[in-house]
Amino acid sequence: MSGSHPERVFARLYDLISGPAGKERAWAEVRDLFYPDALLHSELTLPDGSRRSGTWTVDEFCEAAAEEYRREGFWEREVATRSECFGDIAQVWSTYESRVGRPDGEPVARGINAVHLVRRDGEWRIASLIFQIERGTSGIPEAYL
Repeated sequence: MSGSHPERVFARLYDLISGPAGKERAWAEVRDLFYPDALLHSELTLPDGSRRSGTWTVDEFCEAAAEEYRREGFWEREVATRSECFGDIAQVWSTYESRVGRPDGEPVARGINAVHLVRRDGEWRIASLIFQIERGTSGIPEAYL
């Protein structure tokens, strides 16, 4: 499923969630990339400057994303990645661009996904994912581009 490198797990996640409007994503495969008790967390700055955080289980994320992605095409691609591993733990920082409507359209957002993974029985799975969209920050540091 996830291969022998933690970066491949996250590359696969981008592939699975990306696609045109109306196309059902392979949500069972998305779920298989995560531990069952994994959490996804966001740190967002809204256009008015206020801040909002959110936390989802994997099932909650899949349900919310499925509804949104059915309405509009959504594509996310990695711009750069950094990873560190020690034994059976890894962390990956994945800088991304998101597009809505068309895969070749202008990015609607950029940000960083900070991902923790654990290897069991030779397979890497996501234990936690935190993301922040670039909006409202001083920009993505050059080191992460």
